[in-house]
Amino acid sequence: MLKKTFILGALLLGLTACQSTDVAQNETIPLEGSWHIEMVQGQPTIDYSPAQITFEAEGKLHGNNSCNNFFGQYTQQGQELKLSPAGSTMKACVDALMQQEHKVMQAMPLVAKAKLVQGRLTLLNSDGKPVLVLSQLK
Repeated sequence: MLKKTFILGALLLGLTACQSTDVAQNETIPLEGSWHIEMVQGQPTIDYSPAQITFEAEGKLHGNNSCNNFFGQYTQQGQELKLSPAGSTMKACVDALMQQEHKVMQAMPLVAKAKLVQGRLTLLNSDGKPVLVLSQLK
């Protein structure tokens, strides 16, 4: 009886050791620094566009949404991410940049998760679809 209990315990221990967990899924992605916005809601940004986001310590963010500067806050827990733009400047630019700016400002509140893929920061909505794709500025 003791031998059967030992074997059963060893089997259960072995099975739990074989369970796969994705540790990377729970890791916090390092966001701090400046990131160039490469894509917005599935569309590439205009060449040489100044669109960028800077994540600072203590949950502050600021950047350029293609035409105007913006500021706000972000919260991050593991891969979960929430961007909360609070305000922006109000200058006028060419129509193409103004349209892109509008898309950037619409996209930021949709962000629910962050994923680092091949050096690019992909910000996803709650359905897991990319909303913004960023590359880190040096």
